[in-house]
Amino acid sequence: MGGIAKGSGMIQPNMATMLGFITTDAAISPAMLQQALSADILDSFNMVSVDGDTSTNDMVTLLANGMAGNAPITSEGADYEAFRAALSAVTQTLSRSIAADGEGATKLIICNLTGASDKAAAVKLSKSVINSPLVKCAMFGADANWGRVLCALGYAGVPTDVNQVGVSFSSASGSLTVCQNGMGVDFSEELAKTVLSEKEITISVTLGDGDASATAYGCDLTYDYVKINGDYRT
Repeated sequence: MGGIAKGSGMIQPNMATMLGFITTDAAISPAMLQQALSADILDSFNMVSVDGDTSTNDMVTLLANGMAGNAPITSEGADYEAFRAALSAVTQTLSRSIAADGEGATKLIICNLTGASDKAAAVKLSKSVINSPLVKCAMFGADANWGRVLCALGYAGVPTDVNQVGVSFSSASGSLTVCQNGMGVDFSEELAKTVLSEKEITISVTLGDGDASATAYGCDLTYDYVKINGDYRT
């Protein structure tokens, strides 16, 4: 199984300018192929946002030629789950790559959110964080501004108990907690700068509203994004 995708700008799937093409030689029925893709994109392509803007043509297609010679997958079971796992590996890689390759982007920003009241709330809250211009700018400037994260959670339109919110940042250079129970905690500015200077940063948000979780993929907002779109002419 393999895939290729086009992203860059105006990326937040909901008729955005994102195209994805995935191919496999597995033998699988059209119905199960559609079922697998429809379920998979909820946690992959639909969780990507470069700038929150949408356009008129997004599409992900999954093509299977059946040349692998396996017993055709026509229902749920072990073979179907193995296919789903392979599909997820491809779509997660493509989704992360689209976010990291956003217009002018220098960093991949991942928001892991846990403890939401339900899945819909988790999705809405995590995407609000990665879409926040102030959060994106803070990541570009390697600024551990947890207040901007709470701001994005606050205007997401999802009721949540702010007194149970926790925020931490992590990357290949380490991790640090900056907020617990809705309050700021002491942390090393030097460590924060080091952690947030990496090319891939994870913002971990913990809530106390339930057991649902979601992961969203975004990028920083840079001078180059403004230049690219300021110079662009239709």
